[in-house]
Amino acid sequence: MLRKTPLALVIGVSLGISPFTAASEKVGPKFILAAASSSAKEGPIKELPVVRVLAGRELPPTYNPPTASSASKIEAPLRDIPQTVNVVSQSLMRDQSMHSMQDTLKSVPGVGLSHGDGQRDQVTIRGFSAIADQFIDGLRDDALYFRDLSNIEQVEVVKGPASVLYGRGSSGGLINRITKKPGIDRNEVTLQAGSWNQRRGEFDLARNLDDKGVAFRVTGAVERADSYRDKQFLDREAIAPSVSLKLGRATRLLIQGEYLSDRRVTDFGTPAYRGRPVDVPARTYYGAANAKDADYTQAEVSAIGFTLDHRFNSEWSARNAFRYYDYRLDRNNTLVGSVNEAARTVSLNRSNVRRQEDGYFNQTELTQKATIAGMQHQLLYGVEIGKQNKDQVFRTQNNIATGISLFNPVLPTLPFTVTAAPTTDNLGILTVASGYVQDLATLSEHWKALVGVRYDRFQQETKERRAGQRDLSRTDTARSPRAGLVYQPTLYQSYYASYSKSFQPSAESFPLAANNAQIAPEETTNQEVGAKLDFLEGMASATASLFRLERTNIKTTNPATNTLVPLGVQRTDGVELTFSGELPHGWQVWSGYAWLDARMVSSVAIDAGQPVQGKRPTLTPNQSANLWLTKALGGGFGAGAGVNYVGDRFANPGNTVMLPAYITLDAMGYYRAKAFDAQLNVTNLLNRKYIVSGHGSAPNLNLPGAPRAVQLTIRYAF
Repeated sequence: MLRKTPLALVIGVSLGISPFTAASEKVGPKFILAAASSSAKEGPIKELPVVRVLAGRELPPTYNPPTASSASKIEAPLRDIPQTVNVVSQSLMRDQSMHSMQDTLKSVPGVGLSHGDGQRDQVTIRGFSAIADQFIDGLRDDALYFRDLSNIEQVEVVKGPASVLYGRGSSGGLINRITKKPGIDRNEVTLQAGSWNQRRGEFDLARNLDDKGVAFRVTGAVERADSYRDKQFLDREAIAPSVSLKLGRATRLLIQGEYLSDRRVTDFGTPAYRGRPVDVPARTYYGAANAKDADYTQAEVSAIGFTLDHRFNSEWSARNAFRYYDYRLDRNNTLVGSVNEAARTVSLNRSNVRRQEDGYFNQTELTQKATIAGMQHQLLYGVEIGKQNKDQVFRTQNNIATGISLFNPVLPTLPFTVTAAPTTDNLGILTVASGYVQDLATLSEHWKALVGVRYDRFQQETKERRAGQRDLSRTDTARSPRAGLVYQPTLYQSYYASYSKSFQPSAESFPLAANNAQIAPEETTNQEVGAKLDFLEGMASATASLFRLERTNIKTTNPATNTLVPLGVQRTDGVELTFSGELPHGWQVWSGYAWLDARMVSSVAIDAGQPVQGKRPTLTPNQSANLWLTKALGGGFGAGAGVNYVGDRFANPGNTVMLPAYITLDAMGYYRAKAFDAQLNVTNLLNRKYIVSGHGSAPNLNLPGAPRAVQLTIRYAF
């Protein structure tokens, strides 16, 4: 007879899902043992791999976190999830000295970079814009600003549609930032200095008064810098306090707040000439000579929220999460409007943009562990409600300056205020009510299934303030399904197939406009097969995925009527590969590769005189790859180096301007003691000239990448 030994899973506190693993267990930073099943059958002993679920606690230095909550909203090993999930860990963020979402996402396969009008985080995922697909601890965070990472533990990128758990959007995927939470006893201060007069200070102060049932943490950062770009500067402050309160043996309340202020020049980059970005020094700026006063963006974001967790017993637990935010944007910019290639001159346009937003989201989720028909199930039942008020005023003046030299611009001093009448002046009100259910089922020893469905009711209203404009409204309902099957022939192999679907309403995350108010939501489907393999007893992992992602009913412009019509299909067939983790003899590796065959399959749109049908989506390289290696040399010393390759991309839908492929090399060295770290990072080691990002819809807004830069980091823990 066969006999199975007890399954030992080392489980810690989950990533904001539930801080309890059993009603009788004590919450604290130590690991706790969860017993599993045994059988009366005798035979050879089978050892299952250890799974460490660590969050809200001090994470070990690894590039290969074994779990992520974003894809399923329950704590489960990544090998059990039939979907591609890339996790950028705290260890990798520190080693590469990441401070922005661009730093974090540039090495995630299948992600393309946009400069976001010089005032926000924006990327494409698998060829589709993810402008509004930003989340924090599972709650929507779609305001348009540059985020700071001083309060972030790790970043999780879920590939493919995820509307089943997150609602509208997420064609190519979504980005979920996991915050640092109370529960550790460690204080840390970080000082950094780098090229272009960069100065940054961070602090992370945490105490865990476990005997009193209280833990708190405060993180923050202050940064001042100039730039390799003329006129550019950065003034930034961030602070994020949090406290965790144990309200009973099985109940805990987490309260979090945050504030960010960010001021910089609104930089749209450089124009193009004869199908390529103009060949000028990377510092060259096309805007106002008085840019510091006339072309600045000031963004302020504040938020407060709570997460209440309660475990009824070993089978049932509940979670309620709430977040309220307030966002203010004062954006002023000058950018290239058109290029006269014959005269080698450009004209400049100018805008004043004001956004004021506030809103809230509330999620109530019930988790059940059950045995049904002899199979184990983890069931998630959820309800989400939310409301956002988005007030915006745009003023634009074209050709405010003309005849500016294309190759040697002499910048004009421009007035701050655009006197033209507003082109946009309205209030958008977005209201959502949703319900969803999900089941992660263990069908047998080797088979698992993840299925779910969500129902959304999304209402949009636009209240116009311009004379002659009428108010707009529409309400859409949608069902978003997901189904996946996982086969695990051994403890370290997992193969899956999945299908998922999402919807994108007419305006998605912006106020309705007259040209899209009558357009039905777009739909995106993803069909994917893949493999997840563990090596070295789970210390390292590899993933491979093959997928077809298709978005139908795309909004495009009919050139005959100049109106939007729901006609067009965009498709991406792709392959993504990753390998990350710990290797013998002190090595760590993070690597990835993506091949994306992305096309506009059908479209009536014309851009730059070219039909869009058959063209490649913008900012989407056909191939990209990255490799980062570090090595512990002994005595507290170590070193690392990496290479990043990005293939050709197109700047505009008509594919008339190409952003050339590039390769950059980075390196770092460190000394780490018990309480003291010193680290030196060098980026773009060979000082290559390249274009790092573009706008995504225009040919003349392309941002040069940074030349070689050096940064010194000193950390002290106490």
